[in-house]
Amino acid sequence: MQLRMAGSLSELPPELCCRPMAFVALTGLDVLYNAVHRAIWDAFCANRRADRVPISFKVLPGDHEYPKCRTKRTSYEWYIPKGILKTGWMNKHLNLVPALVVLFYELDWDDPQWKEKQSECATKVEIVRTSLQGRNTKVAVVLIQKKTPLPPGEDLVASERAQALCNACELSGKSLFVLPHTDHLVGYIIRLENAFYEHAQTYYYTEIRRVKSHKEFLNKTTHQLLFVRHQFKTGFFSELKQDSQNALKYYKTAYSLIHELRAHETNILEIKTIAGFINYKICRLCFQHNTPLDAIAQFRKHTDLCKKKIGNAELAFEHTAWMSKQFQSFGELFDEAIKLGLTAIQTQNPGFYYQQAACYSQDRKHLAQQLCQPGMIYPSPDPLDPQTGGLDFYGQRPWRQGHQSIDPPNTEKEKTGILALQIKEREVPHSELIIALLSNAVAQFKKYKCPRMKSHLMVQMGEEYYHAKDYTKALKLLDYVMCDYRTERWWGLLTAILTTALRCAYLMASVKDYIIYCMELLGRASTLKEEQKSRIEKNLNKVIMNEVPDPEPQCDQSSLNAARSLWSDCMALAGLNELTIEVQDYIPFIQCKARFCSPSFHLDQPIQLQVFLRTNCPHSVSFNKLTVSLSNQEYNQWCVMESSGQETMNLLPGKTKCYNFTFVAKTEDVGKKIEMTGVEVMLGSDHSRCVYLGWRGAGGDAASTHEALQASRSSRRCGRNVEMQQELEWDSLTLQQSTMIISRVPKISVHLNHQPPALNNEIYCIQLTVQSQEEGVAKDVKLTTGLKPGQDANLGQTTHVILDDAKVCDDTAPALLPDILLGDLKSGEKLEKCVYVRCVSTGPRVFLFHVAYSIETTVEGRQIICKCHKDETVTVETLVPFEVSVKFLSTKFEPLDQVAVDIPFLLMTDILSSSPWPLLLVSSSLQLATMVSNTPKLQSQLQEVVLQSDECASECFCLRCPPLTNTNTTVATGQYLISWKRKSSSTDSPLIQTTVTLPHVILESVPLYIHADLPSFGRVRESLPVRYHIENRTTLVQDVEMTVEPSDAFMFSGLKQVRLRILPGSEQQMLYNYYPLMAGYQTLPQLNISLPRCPTTSAHTLRRFLPQCIFVKPQGRRLDDASIAAA
Repeated sequence: MQLRMAGSLSELPPELCCRPMAFVALTGLDVLYNAVHRAIWDAFCANRRADRVPISFKVLPGDHEYPKCRTKRTSYEWYIPKGILKTGWMNKHLNLVPALVVLFYELDWDDPQWKEKQSECATKVEIVRTSLQGRNTKVAVVLIQKKTPLPPGEDLVASERAQALCNACELSGKSLFVLPHTDHLVGYIIRLENAFYEHAQTYYYTEIRRVKSHKEFLNKTTHQLLFVRHQFKTGFFSELKQDSQNALKYYKTAYSLIHELRAHETNILEIKTIAGFINYKICRLCFQHNTPLDAIAQFRKHTDLCKKKIGNAELAFEHTAWMSKQFQSFGELFDEAIKLGLTAIQTQNPGFYYQQAACYSQDRKHLAQQLCQPGMIYPSPDPLDPQTGGLDFYGQRPWRQGHQSIDPPNTEKEKTGILALQIKEREVPHSELIIALLSNAVAQFKKYKCPRMKSHLMVQMGEEYYHAKDYTKALKLLDYVMCDYRTERWWGLLTAILTTALRCAYLMASVKDYIIYCMELLGRASTLKEEQKSRIEKNLNKVIMNEVPDPEPQCDQSSLNAARSLWSDCMALAGLNELTIEVQDYIPFIQCKARFCSPSFHLDQPIQLQVFLRTNCPHSVSFNKLTVSLSNQEYNQWCVMESSGQETMNLLPGKTKCYNFTFVAKTEDVGKKIEMTGVEVMLGSDHSRCVYLGWRGAGGDAASTHEALQASRSSRRCGRNVEMQQELEWDSLTLQQSTMIISRVPKISVHLNHQPPALNNEIYCIQLTVQSQEEGVAKDVKLTTGLKPGQDANLGQTTHVILDDAKVCDDTAPALLPDILLGDLKSGEKLEKCVYVRCVSTGPRVFLFHVAYSIETTVEGRQIICKCHKDETVTVETLVPFEVSVKFLSTKFEPLDQVAVDIPFLLMTDILSSSPWPLLLVSSSLQLATMVSNTPKLQSQLQEVVLQSDECASECFCLRCPPLTNTNTTVATGQYLISWKRKSSSTDSPLIQTTVTLPHVILESVPLYIHADLPSFGRVRESLPVRYHIENRTTLVQDVEMTVEPSDAFMFSGLKQVRLRILPGSEQQMLYNYYPLMAGYQTLPQLNISLPRCPTTSAHTLRRFLPQCIFVKPQGRRLDDASIAAA
């Protein structure tokens, strides 16, 4: 039997917490020396998957002694139970009394010694039955065979021998199995397991009925304990049978019955213990059935019923230990269910139960400190050592086992037993238990994102570490939590935690931590009283003076001597006389704010920096050094202030003091940012201890941001009294951590003169005028001009800048000309420069004119060279100067879609001005590709033409396309070149040549070319000769049929209808005399022509080159030559 002492009375036994599984004993297996048996055993127990039946296997020898069965009671009339549940009962049915014993025996059906082995097998079965005498345990036999058996019914010998073996062993046919040792051993084993499971189910069902059968013999007067016991047993057997629904029902009944028992001081521990067991089973099964709300409701009911059942007041710590274990066990069940898939929420998670368990453990510790007085002698003989060798029933006292009456049997033994329990309780590591529970709770609250609960419990953990004298871990936890409380401004909580941390730092003689916590407890966030702050300030000054501080109040008296020794050792060590403390993340008793007086300074201005300091402690504070660190360390030498007198480096409580620093920037830092990287105040001196308080950046601490926000909100309501105004003045001080060094303000004027907009491809002139207003000489004047960087990349490729208009501004010219040296510029002197820009594409462009120079100046008595510059930008829009349109016309000025080969046509160009300025068209020309001119010489018709805005100039060229050797139907015409410039430009300014690519033309070949020679006009009733020329343009002889249609406006003489034959390349002429009858524009008689050999050629195509009309003058009076000349 296992002895459960006082320290473990609240613990749950492992057999209660495990999952109950049917117990099956295997005999006849030699797993050590027989490889076949070992393989069979491994198949049973190794790598069991979750889908296999829940059975607990154990290999036992054939003659194993099983627990003896007690004599069955036939009557309960005079029986008085001594307890509710025996300590060994659950373990007995889990591990000692099997539901089924399986005998393994190697025997084949065709074994030559069948009879002898049959008898041997029957003997072994009988031995097993004898050892199980009085038990309902089933017995089965498994024959290990080498051969695979035949299907049932086919092997008659096997059937006969199986029946004979069953008869010899007194077994039913369902209890005899065959196990072939083949490659499929695991499959056979799984089938065997299922059969074993059915036998075990039958056994546990029988046991449940047996227990239930006792009910009719019980009465509620003397057998109340048995009602609870039997319900618990039926529930436990149901779990072994894997019937969890009925098990839950039996456990709930048992729980109701146990609270009906009359509780008194001698049995209350037993009632609580068994109630805790049953509650654990109920909650576990509810979680298993996925009904967590039922589990939570049951647990709340359980704690409500039991929390007031304290029992003996002298052992009250036992009750709190038991309550703590109840909450811890439920938290573990809850957490296990979550791992198996249950979803918890922020307001209902295992952390709350671990937290409550820790609270009860803390109560246990306090009660133990009150009830268990030190110095008590442990009684002898030991009342906690039962004479029988162990406790018979759960929850009973070792010195009065089986006692159920109200009064204890022996008062003296009762007192010594209580004394022994109290002495044992003093040996319990309470803080370790509390820390473990709090740690579990913190992990849960962290998992479910409950930061405030996590912080609260971490504070408790830190305090427990403090009580356990593990000060290092206590400080680590408290430091972590203080960050959250500073951020959320819980000043009262922060002060309490800092007080505990200060005690830890004192007891472990951690000088740096002690100084930090002292500074923060003296600061504005501390809620301590003035006298407490004065005491802490006094101790802080002692540490700075390298003296041992006074002990902190409420420190553990047993640790003070060790602490004083540690402090003495620390003071003797010279290496610890310098300490650097970064106070940015704390709220120290000295506040610091630093700022540059301006966000930017010109190079010729001294840089001014201010540091504001204020203290919040009860008494004044002296410091010996103030330094500001900058990003450029070369300036740090100018930002140091050391004590030269007590007044200048003394801070009065609540008074703000300002310290100013000034230095001159270097020329190479122009355009750079100077930042404050830190501010440092030195407390103490080299003769005692130096403590450097450092602020990152421009100062401020953990509370500064919120205070500045509050100050901005309260600024409208300030002014009630002087103190409030001072407070607001400090809080409204803003930090200026960085400043920019910018170049000196230039004293020059830059003027630009130009005539926008610019025209595409022209050389556009921008005149720059620079005049100096400097008192001295501006040296090394440089000009950077051109397209301003940062614009579209395509503009950089289409913009070209030059300084000399005599040079060709082609595509090689850059878009930006850097650092053009202009020389020195005296005071009042003026400098002019022309910049020429050529823009190849249209659109707006920004041009930059950057004039830089250097000049000597004096700042704070130092001679420096300042580099100044002035930028001017101008946006210039670029426009197209004119639009060029091109048309192809016939010689009759009719539009052409196609051009006939070797037949003259007209090229008409129109130039429409879109420039706001007058344009001078100097000349124009054609560069023909495949065309030729039909006139002797192509001459420009636009020479020296001036185009105003929106005016148009046109010119016409007569061209002809010669016969081509290739078969292309589309050919290039060529280019049209126009030379122009602004009318307002000078005579020597360069010309701009614009090239227009002429459109391609589509060629066509005509078989017959017909054109006519006729006068420019006719006169009524006067002969009008018309000669038609007909040319054959093909390589074939063409038959031509011609007819002249009559007209009302003309009479004519000549062949009205004729048929001609024209040889290839030759020409025929036809002469007609037309006689006009009417004046005005008259349609000539229409000539119809047809080509039989070219049926696709229409008459309209052939006569399109002929004139359609002619102007006919009326017949007037004849005048003499003099009259005509006068007219």
